Amino acid sequence: MGEEVDDQQFTRADRTAHRAKVRRCLDVLARMLHESVFDTDDPMTGLELELNLVDADGRPSLHNEETLADLDDEDFTTELGRFNLEINVPPGRLRDGGLRALEEGLRERVERADDAAGRRGDRIALVGILPTLTPRHLEPDMITANPRYRLLSDQILDARGEDITIDIEGTERLQTSTDTIMPEAACTSTQFHVQTTPSRFAAVWNASQAIAGVQLAVGANAPYLLGHELWRESRIPLFEQATDTRSAELKAQGVRPRVWFGERWITSVFDLFEENVRYFPALLPVVEDEDPVAVLEAGGTPSLAELRLHNGTVYRWNRPVYDVVDDVPHLRVENRVLAAGPTVVDTVANAAFYFGLVRALASSPRPLWSQMSFSAAEENFRIGARDGIDAQVYWPGVGQVAATELVLRRLLPLAHEGLASWGVDPAERDRLLGIIEQRCLLGTNGAEWFVGRVRSHSDLGREEALRVVLGEYLEHQRSGEPVHTWAQQ
Repeated sequence: MGEEVDDQQFTRADRTAHRAKVRRCLDVLARMLHESVFDTDDPMTGLELELNLVDADGRPSLHNEETLADLDDEDFTTELGRFNLEINVPPGRLRDGGLRALEEGLRERVERADDAAGRRGDRIALVGILPTLTPRHLEPDMITANPRYRLLSDQILDARGEDITIDIEGTERLQTSTDTIMPEAACTSTQFHVQTTPSRFAAVWNASQAIAGVQLAVGANAPYLLGHELWRESRIPLFEQATDTRSAELKAQGVRPRVWFGERWITSVFDLFEENVRYFPALLPVVEDEDPVAVLEAGGTPSLAELRLHNGTVYRWNRPVYDVVDDVPHLRVENRVLAAGPTVVDTVANAAFYFGLVRALASSPRPLWSQMSFSAAEENFRIGARDGIDAQVYWPGVGQVAATELVLRRLLPLAHEGLASWGVDPAERDRLLGIIEQRCLLGTNGAEWFVGRVRSHSDLGREEALRVVLGEYLEHQRSGEPVHTWAQQ
């Protein structure tokens, strides 16, 4: 989202030219999938982590640009809100200590960000929704100065034609409206990237969709928004509603939302890019000079800039990514399901579970998605987000089952198998997947811990309880110990 786009006005002619160009890019992608050599020999994985800045009292701090200037590192970038940052960990391979290197690299970057924030008395918070946010922090002047963010907000509101309504009913109910997409800035997430071949892309994406609900159940970490206890992973409905370009009438007509789980299993990565072009008008109809056909026919690798930028404004929970490095194209699945935090080691444990499980399921001779309806996967996704560690999900051959029991009995062994295929050594697998196992055995994750602590401080009133518990959370976060141990400390 942080890609630089100049502040500009778009005309009808701009949109017409963009539509033609993005369709030309789509045609070129189809040719490349049949003709080009993609970078597939030794697939890599990667991770992005979004952060919150908070002051000494645990309230949002608006110093992201100053903190970035102090860091002076291209691995850090802005996000939508002035209280947000993002870390991009360079991609690597999982074999030969790759997960340990990922953990060390992420921890080093989080600590550097925390040190830079500390120069102004601020701290870094790894949490899916900062519980001390107030309506004031979701107003238009809280948008980061990058012109892309305000332009994107304006385009979404213009497309919608009316204010955005937020209506989330969970343990409590929150109803509000906004004239900006700033509520999206409340959503801070972890994104896992897994590189794959064109021929295996569909299997990796389908597997990612199938396990999304279980990921949410064991990793939920966003139970509060604007003082209300909502879903255990309230990012899911909030993100969907905060970027919804549809009026009530368009929803009733069945127009697809821009934050989208999808509606079917796929057979090719082309299916997803083609759906993007077919269903979603451009929010940022920027047209570059490159002629992708000419580049391809001259033996080069086209950037497909219009297709990629358009793809960046269709917010699939598992997003396809086309990228070019050293003039060689590659494909990735970007898994965008989970919240940030609670700690670095929890984040890397979530990564190990995802990378291992997807690898095993994508390699299965009898694909899981041939035994499971897409609607069942989507229902699991909703239930996992709503109920967190207590979720009951559907699984082929089992029926309805507690997500924790499913993980313990079936999915952790598969994740071990998948990580072994990646070349991860047994001790590393045991250490990281053991964190997932303990969450399931103890019935706890970030969201469950936070709700329990807030309820224990009910005498303080909700606002003060959230602030106090966030302080406790940040101390545990800084200790580096995984969340399942916090209740025992």
